[in-house]
Amino acid sequence: MPTDPGYFVHPTACVDGPSQIGAGTRVWHFCHLMPGVHIGRDCILAQNVFIDREVVIGNGCKIQNNVSVYKGVTLEDRVFCGPSMVFTNVINPRAFIERKAEFRPTLVRAGATLGANSTVVCGVTIGAYAFVGAGAVVTRDVPAYALMHGVPARQSGWVCRCAVKLTSEGEERVCPACASRYRLVSPGQLEPLPT
Repeated sequence: MPTDPGYFVHPTACVDGPSQIGAGTRVWHFCHLMPGVHIGRDCILAQNVFIDREVVIGNGCKIQNNVSVYKGVTLEDRVFCGPSMVFTNVINPRAFIERKAEFRPTLVRAGATLGANSTVVCGVTIGAYAFVGAGAVVTRDVPAYALMHGVPARQSGWVCRCAVKLTSEGEERVCPACASRYRLVSPGQLEPLPT
């Protein structure tokens, strides 16, 4: 296990070196980190989290209980993975056929939320600050700030950086909680307006 007084690893966790763990990160009960992982600063890995080889996790991420982050998945800064949400890395798995050479990369952009028990099928990009609702199954790319629900997941609105659903006000979208304003630059693209 790498030694760095700036982070915490619970005695029941297993960290296979070499691994990089940033200062302020906390690795809790029964977690398993495979060799070659890179975990940023100030992350929380809750109970029973598995991080596969060569996975990159940005700063300030929170990965809740029972989440496995498989090889090919990249989490940018401040991503939230809800309890028991699922990543995949092979599109057509069989127990009797090895497809490690066919792993499809998955990218979760900064600030995104993946709700409890949601599933992200490999090969997609989740846009920055997108919000995937509990139990949703993501099978295609998700735009930044999109609110996704259902099986398969469909967009049901837009969310603010603060994760509150935006309301329409003419051509703009407005956050009822923090008053941030956004505009649609195309049917599937939202951008924040300067404050």
